Formats: sequence, structure tokens, C-alpha cells
Amino acid sequence: MVCLGNICRSPLAEGILKRKLIENAKDWEVDSAGTSAYHQGALPDDRSIVIADAYQLDIRDQRSRKVRPEDLNYFDHIFAMDSSNYQDLVAICNDDHQRAKIMMIMNMAEPNLNINVPDPYWGNDGFDLVYKMLDKACEAIVHKL
Repeated sequence: MVCLGNICRSPLAEGILKRKLIENAKDWEVDSAGTSAYHQGALPDDRSIVIADAYQLDIRDQRSRKVRPEDLNYFDHIFAMDSSNYQDLVAICNDDHQRAKIMMIMNMAEPNLNINVPDPYWGNDGFDLVYKMLDKACEAIVHKL
């Protein structure tokens, strides 16, 4: 799960997918990262923690980190939250195999529409919408992969 700073959207996506995997008895490794290192080592944004809490999800064990080149080899699927994150990820790929792993997360729920998960960082609203979008996408991931 990848967004810009790894403090708002991707931590929510990581937490949501981990819970769905437990509920569906799937043993997959899930992680999140950012295309920047702005918040390296930081907890998720307080507003992401609050919205996660509202849905009985605790994401306080996560810490922000930047995407590493080895992530592109290690993970089977890399989900970008928006087109900017997608382009940033594609730019660091070494080959077509790595590029093929990257996709817009909402394409799992609404194929080929390339819908961006909006970045709620700059306002106090939008976190609930982001949670609901990611919940829908993660549900599709569990059932399609």
C-alpha cells in the first residue's frame, strides 16, 4: 500500500486489508510505505488513527517509511493510492516485471477507472470517505487475489 507520506491513506489500507485477511483466514504479508520520506518513522496521522478507531481498527503499531527499491522485487502486488503515487512508483522500476506489480488500488473494486483515493491530509474532512473507499478496495483484493 503506497501513498505520498505513509501517514494517512496507506496506513489505513494496510490496517483494513490485514483485518480482512484475518477474517478470511488468509495468511498474506501486508505493508505500507510512502513515495517520500517526509514523515519517516512517524505514527499515522492522528486523524487516520481516529477514523480507524471509529471502525474498531487500531493502526498505532505502524510507522511511516519510504518505499525501498527492494520492495518492488519482494512484494507481489503494489497498490498506489493515486495517479501521482503510481507514476512515482513506475519511475523507480527497473523492468517490466516490477511495473506489472503496480496498480491503482481502486481498480480492484472499480476496474480500469483509475480512481484516485483523495489525500485527506490538507483538510479535516475526507478521512471517512477515504476509509470507505479503501474498505471497498480491500474487500475486492481479498476476493480477487
